[in-house]
Amino acid sequence: LGFTYKNIVIFASALGVGIGFGLQNIVNNFISGIILLFERPIRLGDMVEINGEFCRVTHIGIRSTIVESIDNSSIIIPNSEILSNKLINWTLNNNLIALNCSVGVAYGTETERVQEVLERVLSQVDSVLSHPEPKIWFEEFADSSLNFKLKFWVNEPLKQYQIKSDVMHLINQELAKADITIPFPQRDVHLFEQKGN
Repeated sequence: LGFTYKNIVIFASALGVGIGFGLQNIVNNFISGIILLFERPIRLGDMVEINGEFCRVTHIGIRSTIVESIDNSSIIIPNSEILSNKLINWTLNNNLIALNCSVGVAYGTETERVQEVLERVLSQVDSVLSHPEPKIWFEEFADSSLNFKLKFWVNEPLKQYQIKSDVMHLINQELAKADITIPFPQRDVHLFEQKGN
């Protein structure tokens, strides 16, 4: 066929280099999969945050890991990306996660009354855990409001957005019942008329 031994060696070497580059990602993902299975930084059912998206781990394979987002879409992630990129595992040790929300009230409101209302709200929502104990801080004197921050814990990570929504709805209702106003930002605009000569 006109091939010499030297030509065959060159062709085989080039083919080997091409296959090596092609298999590089596969081998990388394979080794990463083995590391994931032995080190177990994530487990089936864990709630993880990847690129700002909250997901549940549904499958851990040798080459890739499958997670399910809150909107029920499945995302396939190469194992090498899990090890090389930042990943937050919210449930590595337990299912407890902390939620934060803020509310502002009008200036002149008794801050102790606001504290009492917020404590009552957190005690009324069944999904909010009493241990660890919820925290409420009078955070700052803002431009238009007195700001309070709430921090509480839940053990249902998938329902975190619904639970936070329930808390916010109840805060709005209870503040209205207590005649405590949630203000909106206000700006004063002063117009000056320039008189001509």
